[in-house]
Amino acid sequence: MAAGKQQHSRPWCPFCGMEVGKPSETVQRTMKEFPAGRCQCGAVYVSDATGHNIGSAMVECLVFACGDEWDLAWELIPEGDYLTGIVEDYDDVTHQICPKRNLDGRAVRGILYFVRLHKDIAEVAARFAKKKELEAKSGSAVIPELEPVRDPKRQKRAATKPLVKQLAEAGDVDALVDLSFDDKRTLRFLQKLLYEPLPERRYKTAWLIGQVAARLSTREPAPVADMLHRLFEACSDSASMPWGMVEAIGAIIAARTDIYGAFTRHLLNFMGDAGTREAALHGLAEIAAVRPDLVRSTPFYSLFPLLDHDSAAVRGLTVRLLGRVKASEVIFQIMALQQDMSEITIYQRGEPVKTTVAALVTEAVAEMRRT
Repeated sequence: MAAGKQQHSRPWCPFCGMEVGKPSETVQRTMKEFPAGRCQCGAVYVSDATGHNIGSAMVECLVFACGDEWDLAWELIPEGDYLTGIVEDYDDVTHQICPKRNLDGRAVRGILYFVRLHKDIAEVAARFAKKKELEAKSGSAVIPELEPVRDPKRQKRAATKPLVKQLAEAGDVDALVDLSFDDKRTLRFLQKLLYEPLPERRYKTAWLIGQVAARLSTREPAPVADMLHRLFEACSDSASMPWGMVEAIGAIIAARTDIYGAFTRHLLNFMGDAGTREAALHGLAEIAAVRPDLVRSTPFYSLFPLLDHDSAAVRGLTVRLLGRVKASEVIFQIMALQQDMSEITIYQRGEPVKTTVAALVTEAVAEMRRT
């Protein structure tokens, strides 16, 4: 019989000594790479199956403990605000500790990284979490169902530019999602389709990207986060034309405000450029349709002067946005546009819709009075 120290055992919390459950991934996950769990004593933990990403696991666990409030997490001081602990030799497959670091010929190198906030910090984090929950409920955001695990024995498809273009033109979201799980290059090929001079095609592609990203991110949010960073970088490149980039950013955030909502404020950076202003207003309006609190938490009042803009499209899109965030502060300025019969094109689910500024004013005022 093996010595006691060589026997397998269930993992435990280094703070209270109680056994902990297997870390899991939930639908309401944010940009996390590691499965997470919570101990009855209040400690939280994440699992790194390889044991080579302790730094990333530490950061993610701390942010998880803070209710995904990054600003709060960066302000905390080790020992003074929280304690940490590590349980080594963890096998994430069988959920047990293997001191021999080998199980049935398979190497075991995993860790469980723990963080427990001190009482006063934990109370602050709880208030943040409660506020975020109430704000989320105030909107109409719908979190997509967890995508089923694809059969590992199925024949995987390789993504090619012609194939992705064909599926995008057909609007086949299901096939694009399947292809994204098979080959992460699918997102890059979709991004390339944004380089299109016709706005109706750009908006349609952007909407498709948002739908694909929403479903892919239920299991693999990291590739979508990488795409968001690429889109922002492309928009900031003065040597390139950001066709469709801002539209895609807005579509991705609007489709998963629970994960990528923190990017909302960055859309305001595109308001100063005439080439991206309308796309930014459209993206903010799409986000506001499901989470108006995300837009209201930005300096959105800087948009009020756009109600007097020379461009009818800018006026109309601004009215649409301010109506969705229920900006009653400028209801009289909006009502002053009730006789503005200028025709503009807006996009709903990627499809162009003809309307007038006056019609958008009527909708916006109705939204404000509903509250």
